[in-house]
Amino acid sequence: MNPQQLKAALGSGLLSFPVTHFDRNGKFAPESYKAHVEWLASYNAPVLFAAGGTGEFFSLSPSEIPAIVSAAKEAAGKTAIVSGCGYGTEIAVEIAKSVEKAGADGILLLPHYLIDAPQEGLYAHVKKVCQSVGFGVMVYNRDNSVLHADTLARLCDECPNLIGFKDGTGDIGLVRQVTSTIGDRLMYLGGMPTAELFAEAYLGAGFTTYSSAVFNFVPGLANDFYGALRAGERAKCEQLLKDFFYPFMKIRNRGKGYAVSAVKAGVRIQGFDAGPVRTPLTDLTGEEMGMMEALIAPYRR
Repeated sequence: MNPQQLKAALGSGLLSFPVTHFDRNGKFAPESYKAHVEWLASYNAPVLFAAGGTGEFFSLSPSEIPAIVSAAKEAAGKTAIVSGCGYGTEIAVEIAKSVEKAGADGILLLPHYLIDAPQEGLYAHVKKVCQSVGFGVMVYNRDNSVLHADTLARLCDECPNLIGFKDGTGDIGLVRQVTSTIGDRLMYLGGMPTAELFAEAYLGAGFTTYSSAVFNFVPGLANDFYGALRAGERAKCEQLLKDFFYPFMKIRNRGKGYAVSAVKAGVRIQGFDAGPVRTPLTDLTGEEMGMMEALIAPYRR
């Protein structure tokens, strides 16, 4: 899939980040992962992100990522697979090249490691990664890696394969400036944790889609909400928020890192042997697992 084809796919429907499955020894478990990805792909997800944030990218070694991408490609059928990518520039270039070789259709460039950087440094970082590969690249604005609109405009001029912008800052003023400045040169994706909680605001700011973490374990419900959002069925959106998303948010907010841990718990409840999260994250308590089971009960597969 060339960069423009990937850009079109990104804007054609709801997106998601499959959790990465581990066995009891903490190693990647490809067979259960492929079964899960195949199930998700059957719900018409145009793009799935392998080894992304919900996929515990931060806990993976660079050498593990190509195998995860390959497994996702094998299981996903016609669904495009985008790989997580990140850390410092040299490591990011290494990951980008390795997953391009493994068959990924593009990368999502997550924030670099630890330290803040000036706009000129972020510009050089993104440019070098983009120019090291031929497939499509999306940048993820959040935490210590927040690109300004003028920096993005320069990158668009320099990097034809930069095709997407994902926002996790929640700064609607910033993202509206970006969409106004860049226009349709990029595809815009909402990327706040439990993105459905912010979807209406991002839609108003010019974002046509987002990545849904809960798609991992309730893909039908996630698609129902997305369809209602795009159809302007506000009452239905509000009902789904009250019935599911706000209760899920309460569970997610009970512990640090539960934006990943609670999603992985949901995948296990749906019958996939996703295994535990890797440290430094922790899994839900027994009480919290019971809360998740009650929440998911109407949506069991």
